[in-house]
Amino acid sequence: MDHLEIEVKFHVREPEALRSAIAALGCRSLGRAFERNYCYDDHRHSLRARKALLRLRKDSGARLTFKSVPPTADAGYKVLREMEVGLDDFDTMAGILEAIGFRRTRVYEKWRETFSCDHAQLCLDTLPMGTFLEIEGPRSAIDTLARRLHLPWEQRILANYLEMFDHLRRTLGLPFSDLTFDNFKGLRVDPDWPRVFAAGP
Repeated sequence: MDHLEIEVKFHVREPEALRSAIAALGCRSLGRAFERNYCYDDHRHSLRARKALLRLRKDSGARLTFKSVPPTADAGYKVLREMEVGLDDFDTMAGILEAIGFRRTRVYEKWRETFSCDHAQLCLDTLPMGTFLEIEGPRSAIDTLARRLHLPWEQRILANYLEMFDHLRRTLGLPFSDLTFDNFKGLRVDPDWPRVFAAGP
């Protein structure tokens, strides 16, 4: 299915307090799962050049997702055109992608708890580099939920996790390119580093 994905992120310093605030709004938890995401590109890196993403995700199931930038931009929100399909066999899909000329370029992992609330979806994501809240849905629903959760709008983040990780990797001189929990073992990270991605007013 092809649709526009509209979302913003917020860096979360106190995940349990935010989770309690989300529950207090009456949002329904859809569960928490561990995700492993494989990103693919061709040998010319043409998807990356187009700011597009081909991702194979494994959590409680498996999904193949393609994201691209829509013709019109929106400075206030992160907006992408998204096509996604559920899969029965993660490993076979990975083999198909490689057989037709794609190669795995990046891996990133996270724990995600998903909530359904007010025509929107909230995802509390714990990554090796920190915890973030994604709010996805119509712009009006995003605005309302951010306000009700007392999230500072000027600190919202429009970058994706790999863009954020690439900045952190360059800043710290990290020798690895995969965003995995094993790679971050024993690594100390300034808890305020995501502030450089604040979108502003």
